[in-house]
Amino acid sequence: MLPWLAHGHISPFLELAKKLADRNYHIYLCSTPVNVSSIKKRVTEKYSPSIEIVEFYLPSLTNCPPNYHTTNGLPPHVMNTLKRAFEMIMPNFSKILQTINPDLVIYDFNLPGAADCTSSVNIPIVQFLTFSAAVIALGIHMYDKPREMFPFPKIYLSEY
Repeated sequence: MLPWLAHGHISPFLELAKKLADRNYHIYLCSTPVNVSSIKKRVTEKYSPSIEIVEFYLPSLTNCPPNYHTTNGLPPHVMNTLKRAFEMIMPNFSKILQTINPDLVIYDFNLPGAADCTSSVNIPIVQFLTFSAAVIALGIHMYDKPREMFPFPKIYLSEY
């Protein structure tokens, strides 16, 4: 599993990992060291034999030292640098895949390099979306019809 480096993405991936572990799957959950410590706290003894945490290291780019290899506390102006650093690890991720040889990779929506990386080593991949259908519908509506009010005001974003 390869979630984006935000707790709002890691948490649903971890919950999915637990559900899969309950069905006797072995899970490798990949993230950066700054996220791994919080993930390990949430993998209880029940799940520790089935959920393995795999650390990967992003390059330390200007304005993006290792303590910023998560979105937790990340200054907004560093987000693009974090995304760029994440894309730079795809060759190393390919090596991780070759080492652990999973049957499937489950990845997050904003990691386009993951699909290319897994196909290069002939591993199937599926995208796991951590947000609801309502949010997707709103986003598509705002993109396709930016001047029109969303027809479902209960889930419409406020102007702020």
